[in-house]
Amino acid sequence: MNCPRIVFAALQSGSGKTTVTLGVMLVLRKMGLKVQPFKAGPDYLDPMQHGAVCYRSSRNLDSWLMKPAAILKLFAANAKGADISVIEGVMGLYDGFRDTEYGSTGHLANILKAPVILILNAASFSRSAAAIVLGAKEFDKKVNLAGVILNNIGSLNHYHFAKSAIEKMTKIPVLGFLPKEARIKLPERHLGLVPAGEKRADAGLYAKLRALVEKNIDLPGILRISRKAPGLILEETSNAPRGCGKVTIAVARDKAFNFYYQDNLDILKNLGARLVEFSPLNDKSLPAGIDGLYIGGGYPELFSARLSANLRMREDVLRYAGCGLLIYAECGGLMYLVRNIVDFQGKSFPMCGIFNCAAVMSNKRQALGYIEIEVRKDNILSRKGDKIRAHTFHWSYLKDLSKDIRFTYKVTKGKDRVYEDGLIKENVLASYAHLHFASDINLARNFIKSCLTYKGKK
Repeated sequence: MNCPRIVFAALQSGSGKTTVTLGVMLVLRKMGLKVQPFKAGPDYLDPMQHGAVCYRSSRNLDSWLMKPAAILKLFAANAKGADISVIEGVMGLYDGFRDTEYGSTGHLANILKAPVILILNAASFSRSAAAIVLGAKEFDKKVNLAGVILNNIGSLNHYHFAKSAIEKMTKIPVLGFLPKEARIKLPERHLGLVPAGEKRADAGLYAKLRALVEKNIDLPGILRISRKAPGLILEETSNAPRGCGKVTIAVARDKAFNFYYQDNLDILKNLGARLVEFSPLNDKSLPAGIDGLYIGGGYPELFSARLSANLRMREDVLRYAGCGLLIYAECGGLMYLVRNIVDFQGKSFPMCGIFNCAAVMSNKRQALGYIEIEVRKDNILSRKGDKIRAHTFHWSYLKDLSKDIRFTYKVTKGKDRVYEDGLIKENVLASYAHLHFASDINLARNFIKSCLTYKGKK
């Protein structure tokens, strides 16, 4: 399969990777090209920005969560019909799980056989940039480091000195720069970038970024590099999604809940699910005739008052749970299902009350990164003894747990931290873990089969 593709990477966070990636996407779109965006790693926010720019759903590719065959299949399925695929890296080029390559941008680039353009923050040096690029080139010679873009350039002299040194010492072309005085900064808030679905960057910011990239970065050069990517050979797999049965699953989607892997939703649909969206903020009841409920992550703490004020929806969710409806909730979704949310100011807001405990917002992050899960009790997604790879990122913690609270997950994070997660009650599973169904298709199959069982009892 031939598909032009390029990976934008950096050596550390804060180098301008997202800014350059979005700028290139904007120019490619202006050129009339169909751009398929991807994001390395388990990130929800950058893909929202990609989607706002490219008008195509951005997909997550993660070499720690997924096997290479699954990555290639997801990539090929979504790159089909695009003129170019643009993959934004994560963290530093070689930063993976613990001290391994798994989950790193470099490892993903090798799996995809995709050329890499390195975005280097050159604010404090010029000739030394060559030493840094040379080190990146030599660290893993399997990575096709095909170009460099310099960020935070102070003057044309600064750019020419750095460019000359890099090209002389590494033979890697420098494809342009972004000037220091441009001060392009995407809006931020307490948990990261503003989700594009809630508040898109203003048109003026996008127009300024597009103009800077058009003026200072070699887009024809980037396209030439992307088109030199070799063809991909896809492995046949017997683990392809097969229909399990026709069910209807309601998916919470509004300003409070919008963190979903698009591939999770697609996999559920491929297995036979009809997905219907609803808003816990605005709707007064769940959609009629549903067999399951999926509440993803998001920012419920920012909308606690409105979620709490929608009493009819909260009561409907609690009533359906009592009747045996299948409910799967992740992170922000978990917070909606507990007794109450306590916000950053210490104010408490009643929620659905399926689980008798509180979700309390902390002034420091509670968890971030990959986790390994051992399933200790059967649940709607998995079976006792199953091992699951996942990701977690949250600022809240559970407090005042009643004695009847049960957990299904034993979670290992890093080398030393072990804790419980995965609240279960009847047909409800709520967890701080974010799961990608492409990491284990049986997670989605079990969800569908559980929904079918409930459907048969209605």
